[in-house]
Amino acid sequence: MRVQEDPEWLQSVQATMILSIIFSVLSLFLFFYQLFTITKGGRFYLTGIFQILAGLCVMSAASIYTVRHTEWHIHNSEYSYGFAYILAWVAFPLALLSGFIYVILRKRD
Repeated sequence: MRVQEDPEWLQSVQATMILSIIFSVLSLFLFFYQLFTITKGGRFYLTGIFQILAGLCVMSAASIYTVRHTEWHIHNSEYSYGFAYILAWVAFPLALLSGFIYVILRKRD
């Protein structure tokens, strides 16, 4: 039995989504690290940058999937958007927003 290989575009979508997860986890750990090491009034720049990168990775993965998944281009009611696809497009602006909030955020006492 021969296993069908994924097209290259699907592998790039998977890679960028995994990269997004890695950036998000790094952002979380950097936030906790900076929370205890940053001085009063300091900003969480590094945390925000990693969170923005995670959001951009989600956007690029969802964009590639949208362009390359040709079944949706045909107006056919047989195909529909899945919950994970919609969740990716919802996660994109939320990740960007949280990244910008981290950049603006200052440490208090």
